[in-house]
Amino acid sequence: MNDIAQPATNELNRVFAAAIAREDQWRQLNAYARAWADAKSGTDAREEIRGKCRKLLANISRLEHCWAYPGTRLLDSLRGSLEGGDATAFARLVQKASAALQSGDFRREDAAWDTNADGDTRVIDAMPPDIDGGVGKPYFEVLIVTPSDPAQWQRADDEVRRMRRPEDQFQYVPVHVGSFEDAALAVMVNTNIQSVVLVDGFQYASKHDLPDLREFLKRNMDVDQGSVEPGALSTRLAQAINGFRPELDLFLLSDRTPELLAASDEAACIRRVFHNIEEPMELHLAILDGIKDRFETPYFDNLKKYATRPIGTFHALPIARGKSVFGSNWIRDMGHFYGTNILFAESSATTGGLDSLLEPTGNIKKMQDATARAFGAKLAFLGTNGTSTSNKIVVQAICKPGDIVIVDRNCHKSHHYGMVLSGAQPYYVEAFPLVQYSMYGAVPLRTIKKALLDCKAEGNLDRVKVIDMTNCTFDGHMYNPRRVMEECLAIKPDLVFLWDEAWFGFARFNPLHRARTAMGAAAALTRRYRSKAYRDEYNAWKEKSANLDDNALLDAHGMPDPDKVRIRVYQTNSTHKSMSAFRQGSMMLVWDDDWGQVEGPFKEAFFAHTSTSPNLQLLASLDLARRQMELEGYALTMRMTELALRLRKTINSHPLISKYFRVATPADMIPPEFRESGISDYGPPHGSWADMIHAWHNDEFALDPTRITLICGAAGFDGTQFKGILASDFDIQINKTSRNSVLVQTNINNTHSDAALLIKALADLSRDIDKRLEQGGQAERAAFDARVKSLMTDVPDLPNFSRFQDAFRDNAKARSNEGNMRPAFFLSYDADNCEYVRLDSEEVERRLKEGPEMVSAHFVIPYPPGFPIMVPGQVITADTITFMRKLDVKEIHGYQHALGLKLIKPEVLAGKSFSSTR
Repeated sequence: MNDIAQPATNELNRVFAAAIAREDQWRQLNAYARAWADAKSGTDAREEIRGKCRKLLANISRLEHCWAYPGTRLLDSLRGSLEGGDATAFARLVQKASAALQSGDFRREDAAWDTNADGDTRVIDAMPPDIDGGVGKPYFEVLIVTPSDPAQWQRADDEVRRMRRPEDQFQYVPVHVGSFEDAALAVMVNTNIQSVVLVDGFQYASKHDLPDLREFLKRNMDVDQGSVEPGALSTRLAQAINGFRPELDLFLLSDRTPELLAASDEAACIRRVFHNIEEPMELHLAILDGIKDRFETPYFDNLKKYATRPIGTFHALPIARGKSVFGSNWIRDMGHFYGTNILFAESSATTGGLDSLLEPTGNIKKMQDATARAFGAKLAFLGTNGTSTSNKIVVQAICKPGDIVIVDRNCHKSHHYGMVLSGAQPYYVEAFPLVQYSMYGAVPLRTIKKALLDCKAEGNLDRVKVIDMTNCTFDGHMYNPRRVMEECLAIKPDLVFLWDEAWFGFARFNPLHRARTAMGAAAALTRRYRSKAYRDEYNAWKEKSANLDDNALLDAHGMPDPDKVRIRVYQTNSTHKSMSAFRQGSMMLVWDDDWGQVEGPFKEAFFAHTSTSPNLQLLASLDLARRQMELEGYALTMRMTELALRLRKTINSHPLISKYFRVATPADMIPPEFRESGISDYGPPHGSWADMIHAWHNDEFALDPTRITLICGAAGFDGTQFKGILASDFDIQINKTSRNSVLVQTNINNTHSDAALLIKALADLSRDIDKRLEQGGQAERAAFDARVKSLMTDVPDLPNFSRFQDAFRDNAKARSNEGNMRPAFFLSYDADNCEYVRLDSEEVERRLKEGPEMVSAHFVIPYPPGFPIMVPGQVITADTITFMRKLDVKEIHGYQHALGLKLIKPEVLAGKSFSSTR
C-alpha cells in the first residue's frame, strides 16, 4: 500500500487553525480506516495501518472535548472497535463522523449522532436547505463550564434535548468542560459556540494532557492563573471570553447573591445572572433569546413582509411590483433573470415599515443600533454609495475651513475631495516607499508625530483637527492604531482620528485582526485611560518626563493626560469589500466622546451626500452582512486567514512555481525598523501562530496575510498583463495591480477549491515558461531576462509630495506643510486661469530649471499605483516628471496625453494669496 500523506500537526501553537486541521485529520483517519478494513487479515501491513489509526485518533482526541460532535458516545465506540480489532465497525464509524463533519449533517439529523446508524455516503448538496425551507433549524453549541462530575454530563445533555420545543427557532447542543483553561481553549477552537454558561465552582487547571496550554492562553487571552483572585474565576473567565469573542452571550449561574453580582462591574459583560440552576427553562429561553437578538435583521425582515403585501403603487418607481417588466414584450427577460422578489421588494416610499435612511425612527434605527453593537462602536451609520461617499461625509462633518488635517498623501481620492469640499487644509505626510514594487506602505508614527510637532512649533497646533490614515492599506499594511492614537494624543489630547478601513471591515470578528482596528483601539484606550493603574502610570511618566523637549518627545512614547484626553475615532468600512453585502454597501462607525459637538454637522453632511432614493436591496444586504458576521464571522475570518497562509506557503515553497512567482513576505513589505519583533514571514518554518500574534500586538506595522502581493515580474509579466492572463485563460479575477505584481485577496467567500485553481494556474504558466525558454535558445532567454530586468530592477523612483505653492499657504517659510487645495481646485474651473504643457516638451525642462513654477490645476492619479502624484496647488518637481515619463500604465485620471499637464497660469498666482479661509 502507498503511504498516505501525514496530517497537519495539531500542536497548540497552531491552535487557531485547529478547526480546519481537525476536519483534515478526520478525513485522513477515514482514509486510514478504509485501508485497515481492506487490508488482509494477519499481515504486518494491516497492523501497521491499525497503528496509524491509533496514533491519529489519539492526536485528534487531544482537542475533541472542545466540540459537541461526534461526542463521547461515538468516540467511545470508535476506541472500542479500534482496540477490539473490529476494522469494519471502526471504518463505518469514522466514515459517519467524517462525512457528518464535512457535510454539516450533525447540525440537522439526529441519525448522525447514533452509534448504530450506517455511515453517511451522500453527496453534499451544492445548495443546502434554507432556514425557511422547513428542513432543520439553525444549529449552535453552548459551552457549559461546570464543577459537576463528568459522569453527569451526558445526563445534562439529555435534559437539554428534553427541553426543546417545536416553537423554538433555533437548536443547540451543550459542550461541557470542567475548568477555566478548557473553556478558554474551547472558545478559541470551536466556532459553533454561540453562548457560554458559567456555573460557579469550576477549577482553573485542565485535566487534559496539554502541556503547552497555559503559555498559549497567556499569550492569546492575557490569562495567567496567578492573576485570577480566588472566588473570581467565573467573572474573570467571562471577561477573558468577552475580550476574545465579544459576540458570544455569557450567562452566570451562581449560589452567591445574584442581585449584587449582577450589578457589579466584573459582571458587566454577562447577559444574565441566575441563582444556581433553579430555573433551567428560563436559562434555555434566555439562551435562545440571545441568539434571536443577533439573528434578527430589522430592515430585511420588514422588506420581506412588504414584498408579500398586495400594494398599489402610485409613486415614482414604475419597476416596483414588476408589472412594467412582466407585462412587457421587450424586457420580460429582466424579470426572469432577477426573479420576482427583487421587484416586489422595491419602493420609493418610506412608509409601510420601510423607514427612512435620512431620518430613521423604526427598523433602520434598530438596524443601526445592531450594527454599532456588532462592530464595537457607539454609533453606526449606513452608506449606500460606497466608502468613497462615506469618507466625504465624515471629512465634511469633522472638518471646517482652515482646519489642518494630517493625512497620508496615498489615501483614497475621496479623502482629498472631502478636503476640497470642506475647505480643510491637508498636511500631507509620506508613507515609507516600496520602490521595488512601485507602491507605498504606510506612514511611520514618527512622521505623524513630527508633523504635529512642526505645527506646534509654528503655533498652529490648535488648528490641527484630524489624523487621517488608511488601515489597512490596499496592499495589507496594518497600523497599530492604539499606539498611534496614544502617542499623538500625548501631543494634542483632543485629536480626531479617521481610519479608512475600507478593506478591513471583517477585522472586527476575530481577535487576531481586531487588535489592529480603529474601534478595537478606541475601546481599549477608553478602558485604559479610565483605570487607576493608568493614572498611576501617567503620574510616574510625567514626573520622569517633565523636562522632555519636543525633539525628545518625537522619539519617546508619550502618554496623554487622563483628565484631558478625549477618544474621538471614526472608522469607515466598505462592507461589500469583505462581507456579504451588495456593491457600494458601506458603514460609518463612531466612537466620539464629543459627539454632541459633531452630531449636527454630521447629519448635514449625511444629508448632503446621501440619496433620498437609496437602494432597498443594498440596505437589506447590510443588515444581513451584520447578522452573518455576528453569528459566524469568527469562523469565516479565521478560515480565510488560514487559507491565505496556506496559499503563501504553497507558492513560496513549490519548486516549480517559486522559480517565476513569489508572494511578498512581511520582510519584503515592511522595513525592519518598523518590524521590531524581527518576524520575517508568517507560519512554519518561519514562526508559530504565537510569534505572529506577538508581532501583531507589538510591531509598529504588520502585514495582513489575507492580502497577498503576488510578484509576477520574475515571470516576465507586468501586473496589468498578468491580470488579463488570469482572467482570460483561467477565469480568475484580480483587482489591484502594480508594475510587477498583482494583489490576491482572500475573503470569506473563498474555498480550498479557489486556492487550488490559483495554484494550478501558476503551475501551468510556470511549465509554459520553462518550455518556452528551453525551446527558444539563447535569444529567447536573453529577451526574457531583459524583460524581467525591466520589471524587477529598472523601476522608477516613487515621487514624494513636494509642497503647496506659496499662494495657497498661510506662511511659505513655515516648517509645517499644510496648504489650501480648495481655491486651487476651483481656479481650474475657469479655462482662462489654466494652461497645458506637454510632458515631453522642452518647456517642461526649461521651467524646472528656470521657472516659473509649474503648479498643478487638479488631481493626477495613475492606476497603478492609485495615489495622487499631483493635487491642486502642488508645485510639480523633477522627480514627479521623471516618474510620469517612466509610467507605462494606460489609466491616468486627470491627465490627457494629447494636451499634457494642466497647470494654473503663473500670472494668476503672482502676488496673490488664496490660503486663508478662516
